[in-house]
Amino acid sequence: MLLQATPDTTGYMIAGYVLTFISMGVYILSISIRAANFKRDLETLKELEEEK
Repeated sequence: MLLQATPDTTGYMIAGYVLTFISMGVYILSISIRAANFKRDLETLKELEEEK
């Protein structure tokens, strides 16, 4: 029987982790930007409500 060595896929594993963490970072950044925009919009609406 000929036994084949298991291929080294460490590079693919590291690339997968890197892409996962980059994706999570972009998602968290997106959420923080949306929260800031929401806060600004809410303050604008409160100011408009006070003017009435």
